Amino acid sequence: MSHEILMIISISFIIFISPLVSRLVKLPSVTIEIILGSALSLLGVLYHNKVFELVAELGFLYLMFLAGLELDLKQILTIPKTLIKKALLYIVILYACSVFVTFYFSLAKIFIVVLPLISVGLLASLKKEFGEKEWIKLGITVGLLGEIVSIITLTAISAWFKFGFSFSLFYTLFFFVLFILIMAIFYKFFHSLIWWYPKIKTYLMPHDDVNEQDIRLSMAIFFILISVMIYLGLELALGAFVAGSFISTFFEHNSRLPAKLEHFGFGWLVPIFFISVGSSFDLSSIFQENLFLSSLYICFAMIFIRLIASLIFLKELKKNFFLLGLSHAMPLSLLIAIATLAFQNKSISSFYYYAFIQASILEVLICMALIKGFDFLYKEK
Repeated sequence: MSHEILMIISISFIIFISPLVSRLVKLPSVTIEIILGSALSLLGVLYHNKVFELVAELGFLYLMFLAGLELDLKQILTIPKTLIKKALLYIVILYACSVFVTFYFSLAKIFIVVLPLISVGLLASLKKEFGEKEWIKLGITVGLLGEIVSIITLTAISAWFKFGFSFSLFYTLFFFVLFILIMAIFYKFFHSLIWWYPKIKTYLMPHDDVNEQDIRLSMAIFFILISVMIYLGLELALGAFVAGSFISTFFEHNSRLPAKLEHFGFGWLVPIFFISVGSSFDLSSIFQENLFLSSLYICFAMIFIRLIASLIFLKELKKNFFLLGLSHAMPLSLLIAIATLAFQNKSISSFYYYAFIQASILEVLICMALIKGFDFLYKEK
């Protein structure tokens, strides 16, 4: 059997078995996909392949697209100003604590960017498990603003890795700001257009859709914005994220679309990305001196600064304030994305790359266990 056929069968096997193992061991399927990908890479089954890497990158971009689907700009505009101010203060405290930890422990500057990362991806699974609890609703609202900042940071740091401190960096950042302004104007224009002509939405995405036009339009917007990012030399993840938020904001009449897009992505594209991450991780490196300890330090630093920042929501959440912090301490996909970018651009060593990957998995294990444990204790009381 050729290596290519064996690899395809192995990837298919991981995609199929991960949810089953996930239910058995009570861990997110993402974690299982990374571990199995790493194990098969160690056995020589998964290896460097251009097609595999291309599909994996597409999976990551689709993951960012799904993250954008969580962001409805109309809802953000309805958030009370007091809550927005508190959310922004929460983010500022995260970055301030990150700067302090980085300089106090003499860490690489990349930690300033990594430690405050926020992603609401795993909050969706918490919402499914625990329901519409106040700390989850507030966590999603605050997390969406934090994720916007994280995506912008990802774009800026990507330009830094690529060009360094040079004219090209400022040139790229100029186009980045210009892109944001143009998108804001376009959002405003399209909002006015559908206000005057509301039938445009149902024409583009009809209710009675036998040709899956909603999926086709979504994919068209997804690839168009990625193409714009390629042309402007900006981080592709930003284009994917903006595409998702555009769909969520202006085509909310199609309530089934987010679920359809999630099923399409989490069914095969996104798992391939996480399998790829696992395959790039040398499983034998866990025995490397101080690596596991460094991963724990990173993990606890990310949890600690969020617990500190979440104190500002003590009035709203009372004893549950720390659950909000824990729910934000699992930026799995973004942490892996930043670590991969930094490693590819030789901004961090393989030691720290492996440490970040380990930390991303440990955060999920620790935070999920703590959240479930405290929820169980509160139910007992």
